[in-house]
Amino acid sequence: MKGRLGEKVAERRLKAKGYRIIARNWLAGKDEIDLVCHDGLALVFVETRALVGGYESISPSKQDALLRVCQAYLAKLKPHPMSFRLDVVEVEHESGQIIAARHFENVPLSERKRFGEPDINPLYKP
Repeated sequence: MKGRLGEKVAERRLKAKGYRIIARNWLAGKDEIDLVCHDGLALVFVETRALVGGYESISPSKQDALLRVCQAYLAKLKPHPMSFRLDVVEVEHESGQIIAARHFENVPLSERKRFGEPDINPLYKP
């Protein structure tokens, strides 16, 4: 399964939860964020993982790229949103069949730490 199919699964799951999609595959230079959504008043950046190891497969260099693209998106907004965060949707698959889709809200994002380690999310603004 390629990334685009995983993104479509993630989009359907988020819409079912009431999220409103406002951008897909938003680029800032060579960096990309899969989805930008509204969850109520919160602006949500969404990274979709359709790889073996999904959530844990986000490398430190990918974390750096996500931080850059999210910051670039925020810089273009006037006024800035009152609340924003990064979510990850992990799509588990086998032989092209979707087995599960898991949604992780407010994922920590740091240039120095791997996901899953304690950290303060520099994008999170309650």
